[in-house]
Amino acid sequence: MSASRQVVIDAFERHLLLERGRSPHTVRAYLADLRDFLAHVDAEHQPPATGTEAGADGATPLTEVRLADLRAWLGVLAGTGAARSSVARRSASLRTFFGWATRQGHVDADPSLRLVAPKRHRTLPPVLAKDDAAGLLDVAAVAADDDDPVHLRNRAVLELLYATGVRVGELTGLDIDDVDFESNVIRVIGKGDKERRVPFGGPARLALNDWLERGRPRLIVGGSGPGLFLGRRGKRIDPRQVRTLVHDMLTHVPDAPDLGPHGLRHSAATHLLEGGADLRMVQELLGHASLATTQIYTHVSIERLAASYAQAHPRA
Repeated sequence: MSASRQVVIDAFERHLLLERGRSPHTVRAYLADLRDFLAHVDAEHQPPATGTEAGADGATPLTEVRLADLRAWLGVLAGTGAARSSVARRSASLRTFFGWATRQGHVDADPSLRLVAPKRHRTLPPVLAKDDAAGLLDVAAVAADDDDPVHLRNRAVLELLYATGVRVGELTGLDIDDVDFESNVIRVIGKGDKERRVPFGGPARLALNDWLERGRPRLIVGGSGPGLFLGRRGKRIDPRQVRTLVHDMLTHVPDAPDLGPHGLRHSAATHLLEGGADLRMVQELLGHASLATTQIYTHVSIERLAASYAQAHPRA
């Protein structure tokens, strides 16, 4: 890769992290998409087209990228069986990069302006039935009866995930001081470093109290820090551990679907709407930037209502 091109990519990475506030995971995905695309372009442009001065290492200058290159790469992805959602995401990565590069003067004209990606299928997220959610939390409560600190933690984690609908990364990033027991709310730092306050109910409060009074003090080590949830070795729990926990606990709930933490988030949102919660309130709780993202949960509720109607109504 030519030095000049790498300098631009490094600047784009800083833009995403510092100016756009994207998460490290999202930035890695953007950069991986960009590098895959540029590798495709380099391969297609060898030997260089007439009049094109490629770098010593064969890297195609960004100024030589054309709309046809973008379309060809997306076509290769689609032809190899990539999902429509994957192709759409990678198209968005390229539009973000070339839009930024044009504004910064690294390219003369944005080649992605007329790039059309396939529309994503809005798939309905799987959710737990209310009885299954209650069963999951009952399993966690029974396990916590042995007073093992990890079991106390597990119960608090599951109660808080279902009570608030927070993302797994938001949950693992919580510190002790982020819990306000006077108001029964947690302070969450979401996508783009946006802060919001999310309420929780009585069962989650009880589970958190038990964890903080009888569980967490027994796991603290010198480097524990302020993390709300700790692992058995005393370090802040990570998202992988939470995903494993949710999957494992659901195996004890007969006929429940195999979901991860995001499935509990979907379930919480769906059950709130089914219980009569306002859509904008759910949007605020979940930290969605767009109401359109929250509206998918109304589709889930309508689908479940239609299924119940078809089963119960004599003339359905």
